[in-house]
Amino acid sequence: MTIINTQFPIDLGAYKPLALNPANSSLTDEQRETLKANIQLCRDAIVFFTATGAASGVGGHTGGPYDTVPEVIILDAFFRGASEQFVPIFFDEAGHRVATQYLMATLHGDLPAEQLLHYRQAHSHLPGHPELGLTPGVKFSSGRLGHVWPYINGVAMANPGKAVFCLGSDGSQQEGNDAEAARLAVAQHLNVKLIIDDNDVTIAGHPSKYLPGFSVAKTLEGHGLKVLQGDGEDLDDLYRRMSEAVNTPGAIAIINKRPMCPGIEGLEGSTHGHDVISVDLAVKYLESRGQTAAVEYLKSIEKPKQTYTFLGSSDKWGANRNVFGEAVVGVLSRMSESERKEKVKVIDSDLEGSCGLKKIHDTYPEIFIPSGIMERSNFSAAAGFGMEKGKQGIFATFSAFLEMCISEITMARLNYSNVLCHFSHAGIDDMADNTCHFGLNNMFADNGLDDGYETQLYFPADVNQMTACVEAIFFEPGLRFIFSTRSKVPNIQDSDGNDLFGSGYKFVPGKDEVVREGTQGYIISFGDALYRSLDAVERLKQEGLDVGLINKPTLNTIDEEMITKIGNAPFVLIVEAFNRRTGLGSRFGSWLLERGLAPKYAHLGTHKEGCGGLWEQYPYQGIDPVSIINKVKELVGGQ
Repeated sequence: MTIINTQFPIDLGAYKPLALNPANSSLTDEQRETLKANIQLCRDAIVFFTATGAASGVGGHTGGPYDTVPEVIILDAFFRGASEQFVPIFFDEAGHRVATQYLMATLHGDLPAEQLLHYRQAHSHLPGHPELGLTPGVKFSSGRLGHVWPYINGVAMANPGKAVFCLGSDGSQQEGNDAEAARLAVAQHLNVKLIIDDNDVTIAGHPSKYLPGFSVAKTLEGHGLKVLQGDGEDLDDLYRRMSEAVNTPGAIAIINKRPMCPGIEGLEGSTHGHDVISVDLAVKYLESRGQTAAVEYLKSIEKPKQTYTFLGSSDKWGANRNVFGEAVVGVLSRMSESERKEKVKVIDSDLEGSCGLKKIHDTYPEIFIPSGIMERSNFSAAAGFGMEKGKQGIFATFSAFLEMCISEITMARLNYSNVLCHFSHAGIDDMADNTCHFGLNNMFADNGLDDGYETQLYFPADVNQMTACVEAIFFEPGLRFIFSTRSKVPNIQDSDGNDLFGSGYKFVPGKDEVVREGTQGYIISFGDALYRSLDAVERLKQEGLDVGLINKPTLNTIDEEMITKIGNAPFVLIVEAFNRRTGLGSRFGSWLLERGLAPKYAHLGTHKEGCGGLWEQYPYQGIDPVSIINKVKELVGGQ
């Protein structure tokens, strides 16, 4: 990794390390002023370096880390002043608040400030969620939202007598994991202290509106925790409550009420504050703070672009994750209003804008339920609605969260439910959040028995095939999983330069499709790996290697005719972005051998933790066109 030798334009040396003893429940004037100065400095820094993510195109999250600066700075002072009382780690179960971890690593001397200028960029070791062992100064991996509290219960058990803090949120508290963790913490008298940013904002809305009966404070009190609630921006009250929590044994929740992004004009109280601040708003904020050098740096950033030209695909790119919603609306539009209300229910998990459900919400709100960050419950509700013949639930979330729903998927299968599921953000492409948000184990959805209720997995290759797929399977019974990527994909073309899945194309579930014929062997691929494989095939043909390409949009069904065809070819190469251990390639070789077919066989897939960035993830995993070409030449050379 190369870091440009540019000085961080905000003087982090102005941070004044402060040691505070929580036995003292109030601040002196000097301590208060030092805290205020440190808080403002850190908030300026977070706005600035997260905005570099907006300027460079890798995105990020500003509001969460910005909100929680006051409590983090007080924690830092506690750790410095009475370290023997604490496990001195800023555990945080909202992984998107990773800017907190990077800033504190810098202030503690573990991470050069200049490295923050490369926030979330490829190979910068600053991914969108903290990863232990990857980034100097980062002391834990957060995983997905709401997964840390159960974990630190064990940390508390391993460190009796010490307080363990966990930064939480009203969003993370919606996950069922936290309810279980709360009960264990109380029952075992664990010295766990939750600091919860209760700002009434999540990705797609306001919990007070989509979960109007939900109260973080009342819920935690019901589990048996002592709750200390107050204004997170009232520094003296915040300090008093945090001191009381330390001085009181057992599990305690410090709940801080504040609007999202307090003091940032244009973001305060807005759902947009959850994501990365725009460059324009960051410039406006930093100018008001007199941070001229930071403003100039932001204005100088040029967004890097993917310049590779992919052969075999058009220059028209589309977002399959959004087209899913558009295609569903197309089907629903042919139903009467009464029929829609009776037969279809769409349940969101706070990701409607990311998974394409917003189009359905906007068009047919009467069948749409905006729900919270409760993937297991929401999936099961959709399945329960679809238990009756002729009815179906529609559910969507990120592919990484599919693993959280395996038991519920089994239950839905045993109850013969009809569920159309869209799991977006499959694979690794454009995934600066990195490893914990990779959608790699999607094949886990097909976890039934051979005689079980039908489950089908689909991964369309472009927007045309996505539309055709939804049209073909919408009214089918059973569990149907459609996958899409976070990234846009180009339209796949035939040999004449026409859209392969364009006018006249009909999607046939279970059928593999010839994209290019070849005599020397076949590549089998799907989803966003298909257009990269097609580019490799076209370039190999230009070099005189006649390699074919097969699209396998139905991932878990064997097309007997096609497998016989490719099984008699000299070689078969599976190319996918799924986990090498659990993806298509891990089972396709067995399918071949079971039929007495034994071509030379190889398998490329995701096999190591990510590098951050966007399109850079593909070459890093060795599944880009160059890597595919090299693998084919290795296979052909050995014939």
